[in-house]
Amino acid sequence: MALKILLHICCGPCTIYPLLMLREEGYEVCGHFFNPNIHPYLEYKKRLDTVEAYAGQAGLPVIRGDDYPLEGFLRQVAFREEDRCRHCYRLRLVKTAQIAKNGGFNAFTTTLLYSRFQKHDLIRCIGEEVAVKYGISFLYRDFREGWSEGVRISKALGLYRQPYCGCIFSEKERYCGTRRMIGGEDRPKA
Repeated sequence: MALKILLHICCGPCTIYPLLMLREEGYEVCGHFFNPNIHPYLEYKKRLDTVEAYAGQAGLPVIRGDDYPLEGFLRQVAFREEDRCRHCYRLRLVKTAQIAKNGGFNAFTTTLLYSRFQKHDLIRCIGEEVAVKYGISFLYRDFREGWSEGVRISKALGLYRQPYCGCIFSEKERYCGTRRMIGGEDRPKA
């Protein structure tokens, strides 16, 4: 019997490689789209629609809420803008762990571990802390090795590829021309 894993999904293109690898390892994968950080709503909707389209093609069931809980994200990061990623990761991984625990999954992980632009060590640390707190395993994988393959496939499929991480602060950095270090490297303009 395959182990069931709940995969937090940040967007469609970032799902491709982790899903391939997890299935190759024998996991039964279910997705979880929970991203209250994505702003504005039209961007959130584009990303959700892309996830649903890709999930349909890939035969991936996806759990998601019917709401757009932006306020919860904003409350977490208000006056903590410089450390916002920590709070954002925690918010999303806690929700995923809770659903995984209550849903009878064996473990949870996240597509955030695929991106070269995220704070990889921080995601791993938070995932492991959350796992202990909620009594469910966090599956760590460095999916960045498949970055080029995932980009190639997402372009071939014509998936919407977002131009910034998702939050209002990353949108400002992208379009106002400011840049900052993310995950140990300078994030290029898309």
